[in-house]
Amino acid sequence: MAKAAESDAIALLKADHRKVEGLFAKFESARSAEQKQRLAAEICAELTVHTIIEEEIFYPACREKIKDDDLLDEAFVEHDGAKVLVAEIEAGSPTAEFYEAKVSVLSEMIKHHVKEEEKRSEGLFAKARAAGVDMDALGAQMAARKEQLKSKFKSDGLPPPQMRTMTAVAVAR
Repeated sequence: MAKAAESDAIALLKADHRKVEGLFAKFESARSAEQKQRLAAEICAELTVHTIIEEEIFYPACREKIKDDDLLDEAFVEHDGAKVLVAEIEAGSPTAEFYEAKVSVLSEMIKHHVKEEEKRSEGLFAKARAAGVDMDALGAQMAARKEQLKSKFKSDGLPPPQMRTMTAVAVAR
């Protein structure tokens, strides 16, 4: 099964979605500040890698084949909204005011985003498959980039968010 996830772009992205959903659930039930900090950091890292591979590889391939600019534009805006919260969570700590609220709102944003991508016939994934996007080639490219990013972030930490749609607000770490 892992091999299928590595070779198919949508399977890889869905596996990321399930992993992050599980991390949010663990965060909700975590008791100690230390557990919450560790889980929030993992959530932020996973989401950062995921958004980068979607924005660099998956979305451009979809834009070439799918004639639904609104769907892709909304995905980029949703990503930027999530990036703002990721930066806030990364800069904070579980004892900071609004920390848990930020993680909760991020979870809700991600649930909405996942629902939009995974809708059976109208979602981005369904439209990409129907348009003939080469999921195997994209999956291999995305898996390689994902490993590269994880290795880089493990040694260097997460980069500041690269906003694509929210130009009026500067987000800094």
